[in-house]
Amino acid sequence: MIKRVVLSVLVLMAALAAASQTTKRSMTIEDVLKWNRITEKEISPDGKFVAVKQEPWKGATTVKLYDNRGKELFYADSSSSLTFDKASEYLLFKRGSDKKSSLIVYNLKTGVRAEKEGVKEFSLPKGFSSDVVYRLSDSTLIIEALKGGSKVSLGKASEFKTAKEGPAILFISEGNILLHKHGQSNPDTVMKKAPKGVKTYISDKGDLVAFIASGNLFLYDNRQKSESIAKGVSDKRDVVISPDGTKIYYGIAPEAPKRDTTIAKEDFPQVHIWHWNEGKQFTQQVVDKKRDSERSFLYVYNTKTGESSQISNENITETRLVNKGDSDFVVAISDNRYEVERMWEGRSKVDIYIVNTVMQRASMLKEGAAGQPRISPGGKFIYWYSGPDSAWFAVSPETMEVKQITNPKIIQAYDEENDVPDWPSSYSAAGWSAGDKYFLVYDRYDIWRVDPLAKEAPLNLTLNGKIKNITYRYSPTDESEEIDLKKSIILTGFDNTTKENSYFAFVPEKGKEPALLYDGKAMLSDVLKAKDSDAFIFTRETFREFPDIWLTDSKFKKPVRITTANPQQSEFIWGDAQLISWISLDGHKMEGVLYKPENFDPSKKYPMVVNFYDKNSSALHSHRIPEAHRSTIDYHMYTSNGYIVLNTDIVYKEGYPGESAYNCIMPGISAVINMGFVDPARIGAQGHSWGGYQVAYLATRTNLFAAIESGAPVVNMFSAYGGIRWGTGLNRSFQYEHQQSRIGKTPWESPLRYIENSPIFTMDKVTTPILIMHNDQDGHVPWYQGIEYFVALKRLRKPVWMLNYTGEVHWPQKLKNKVDFQIRMMQFFDHYLKGKPMPEWMEKGLSAIELDHRMGY
Repeated sequence: MIKRVVLSVLVLMAALAAASQTTKRSMTIEDVLKWNRITEKEISPDGKFVAVKQEPWKGATTVKLYDNRGKELFYADSSSSLTFDKASEYLLFKRGSDKKSSLIVYNLKTGVRAEKEGVKEFSLPKGFSSDVVYRLSDSTLIIEALKGGSKVSLGKASEFKTAKEGPAILFISEGNILLHKHGQSNPDTVMKKAPKGVKTYISDKGDLVAFIASGNLFLYDNRQKSESIAKGVSDKRDVVISPDGTKIYYGIAPEAPKRDTTIAKEDFPQVHIWHWNEGKQFTQQVVDKKRDSERSFLYVYNTKTGESSQISNENITETRLVNKGDSDFVVAISDNRYEVERMWEGRSKVDIYIVNTVMQRASMLKEGAAGQPRISPGGKFIYWYSGPDSAWFAVSPETMEVKQITNPKIIQAYDEENDVPDWPSSYSAAGWSAGDKYFLVYDRYDIWRVDPLAKEAPLNLTLNGKIKNITYRYSPTDESEEIDLKKSIILTGFDNTTKENSYFAFVPEKGKEPALLYDGKAMLSDVLKAKDSDAFIFTRETFREFPDIWLTDSKFKKPVRITTANPQQSEFIWGDAQLISWISLDGHKMEGVLYKPENFDPSKKYPMVVNFYDKNSSALHSHRIPEAHRSTIDYHMYTSNGYIVLNTDIVYKEGYPGESAYNCIMPGISAVINMGFVDPARIGAQGHSWGGYQVAYLATRTNLFAAIESGAPVVNMFSAYGGIRWGTGLNRSFQYEHQQSRIGKTPWESPLRYIENSPIFTMDKVTTPILIMHNDQDGHVPWYQGIEYFVALKRLRKPVWMLNYTGEVHWPQKLKNKVDFQIRMMQFFDHYLKGKPMPEWMEKGLSAIELDHRMGY
């Protein structure tokens, strides 16, 4: 009897599970557009409340407020700009459109919501402890106490700024520049009837005001009338007031070139003149023309001495303030001497100078540095990573002595897996300890403590990253730029074997291994700490699990899920991600991710789409939020509709990128075919840009694929080498000599490499139907490449279609075009991989006239 009951229960459970499965449906593009993203998130200072902004791909945004147990307290549509007050008593946000918006003030204690209509913008200034400042649609500027009672109108204001720290508001009213200080009955007049276009600035403390009016720079310091301190000042460079108020940084533009008035304007020819020895490629000059014409030289005014000094000139391309401008030193950078070689190197050396603004003297710190200089938080060191040396360097402005502070034989701070024909990049750094005493550097796995004076030996702080195959990285929990080595910090740990993240507690100075806080078994975000409590929020995600918000305390023992952004997910057939491995044709151990539908039946034969770029297995647990993607298939929509998806890693051999892709991808596909559930006759491939090139290459090397979509591909490396990236004006040669395209030689040094890697020369071998997407305003890959591809296949009378979203760039940006791309791409694959009828646009095409009247789906 008991056995019968147990058997009946098991049968019932199986039936319920089957019924549940049949109620789920396949995802459509319309479903995808309703998917929410969490685009803003805030935790109250006391850690008791979490507010989020949810935004679907199409439709109204929503603001939701939760308590620390995950209970939803309220929501509002069409809202943004979430802000908690510092006392954790109110949540403020804007509701409505830019043309008609209101300010919502929600009382966290009482649950009462107040709405102030017609608010264009608002601010919660730090110096106004319990007040909100807002400007109405009629330009009225108001200061109002959050707790009610006090409300002050400052009149009409065309703009306003609040001091970062101090209790001051700077605003323009009826052409007058006014400064209001907290508790003041009437604002101070900084300038009456200021000219149009005046630009204003206020110091962090609110005690200094600077403004540019009619080319003059004025300073107002609360004790006297506004004083002109410089003339000919450019309003294209923002004025910077140092935090201590002793320095005002501004720009003076060089004299603009004058037109030759002996030639009538209408007689000037419309010609571009390219010169072989000009530093910056002319096409780049055209792109940068507006920025370059607005260039100015940096000056500094000392408020103690009343003197100004020039910092930069025509030879300096960039300046960086030390200690946010408090220091007497400024770092100046020049790449002028190296602009020509940047054309083929893809990176530029720089000369680094240190400018003493008191002595008014510039000294070269490093000539031809192969890295961009940065400045330590305390301003004691300038540092950079040098690719040719695979090492970090640092120099003190005081001593001017450059030190190599890492040794690649001890700390492998360089990318060990670099496979482009260039110097490897760095793994970056965690930051600096208090007082700039130590620099914390990353290698592939661990965090090292380095002495910037190169006196102490480097120390591996995390100890076991390499041993355990874990990559440790620092997760900042506050706004401090310094790391306190005596206190516990949070690290994220990435397990390179399982591709899972975990959180670790770590006290750098203790000399102990990081202690596990939370084993995520998922992909985890950095943590965000509440300002006044030990509450943290973070996201966790897997292919199945959306990156919702979780809340926890510092012990991470019982995290609470706060949001459920997409409850509708349960309605759809989903999918699962599986890590697989194989050996490439040239002997490399490879990894990839296989995505299968949740109703997967191993006895069936499924169609499969192979999608790849270079390496992606580390994203095993990425949720891949459903989206009308601009350049790739949507993995969820495809698995939901009965496709298997394979994403393979690729390891490249210099000079042979196409064959490297073939060697890595094809045995990966064979490994999946050998699993028995993929139909070898129904396999497609899809890639965009670099991926688009690789699928184009594969089409010339194999007839395995039943269909291929190739987006923005290069098919002719000869013509592409000399092409222009029209978005930046840069010549493309560096990509082939040193970067992604990985040829490593010029066409005249190794023409065979360019021939062997260019699909255009073997188009006659293509047997696969091809769908190309290449847009006429592509600023990355010239769309002539797509034209060459299409024309060659059409000439060979092979089935090929090309989508050009007119006016679009490297990928469609307009939602309607992204949706159209996804529809047509799936119809293309559905026809060749599932046998569905060919849509009209594929069967007959649509003429230029017909396209204005119907879609042809």
